[in-house]
Amino acid sequence: MSEDKERFLERWSRRKQAQRAVTEAPVERPPAPGARSAAGGPPAAELPPPEALSPDSDFAAYMGPKVADALRRAALKKLFAHPEINVADPFEPFSGDWRTVEAIPDEMLDRLRQARAALRDHAQANVEPPPADDAEPRERAHDEEEARKDGESEGKDA
Repeated sequence: MSEDKERFLERWSRRKQAQRAVTEAPVERPPAPGARSAAGGPPAAELPPPEALSPDSDFAAYMGPKVADALRRAALKKLFAHPEINVADPFEPFSGDWRTVEAIPDEMLDRLRQARAALRDHAQANVEPPPADDAEPRERAHDEEEARKDGESEGKDA
């Protein structure tokens, strides 16, 4: 069994060394016509300059994998510079500019201070708030109904 293991390791080592030799030796291939230039993008004759683009232009050619990053960025910069496209999404929570916040009006600040003082006084006095204005008619109606019931029950007892 140990011989099988040694043979396996020898074969594995030999294959691993052969694989390293293949990956370390670069293979020179002649460039295909219309292939990438040394900068990584297609020849300049194929794509119009980004400065000549308008929002109606086709930007798909600039998004290809063979286009140089600098050329792609220049085209996207030209695209997003247009005012119809460069609009923040109002439904995106972080798209707004929160550095310019309007101050709270003085009238609202006065009302907030007054409410805070009233709540503080109420908490210190530990007093129940007065009943609502519409509570009195209900109590009267309830009292009148009880008096009527009591009068009927007295009449039955007699």
